[in-house]
Amino acid sequence: MSGGRPARRILGLDPGLARTGWGLVLVEGTRLAHVAHGAVGTDAADPVAVRLAALHRGLSAILMEHRPTEAAVEEVFLNRNPQSSLKLGQARGVVILAAAEAGLPVAEHATRLVKKALVGTGAAEKAQVAAMVARLLPGCGPLGDDEADALAVAIAHAHLSSGLGAAAA
Repeated sequence: MSGGRPARRILGLDPGLARTGWGLVLVEGTRLAHVAHGAVGTDAADPVAVRLAALHRGLSAILMEHRPTEAAVEEVFLNRNPQSSLKLGQARGVVILAAAEAGLPVAEHATRLVKKALVGTGAAEKAQVAAMVARLLPGCGPLGDDEADALAVAIAHAHLSSGLGAAAA
């Protein structure tokens, strides 16, 4: 523990019906450390209800294994395709439900705010976000887009919820 504050284990979540990225960071004072990351995938051939159930089971297992103290979820952006937006919203609901069932406080952050907190601009490209995640969490290894986005959400939440950004600047 740093400065008398207990360590925080923040689970960042990047919801998606096909793949939901997750990333866990440990925050001690102003220090960030990578704990784990991955993605929960579903089979596109399955009915939506089966896919949502699989997503819930996968996330519940991750929550049980890693025991985060809080969760942060990326907010939905609107797609041009209403069906895609609806499916993303359903997956996001399952993600929030799984975290809430585990007793975690759940924060929600807009994509542009996450990008701005990490890269300095809300219009950052995915590659810029992934590069900053790798820089802030050395040793996290290769990351897919979903995992990088989830870790970015966790890092941004750490910065936005505790003044970590001002201390690190």
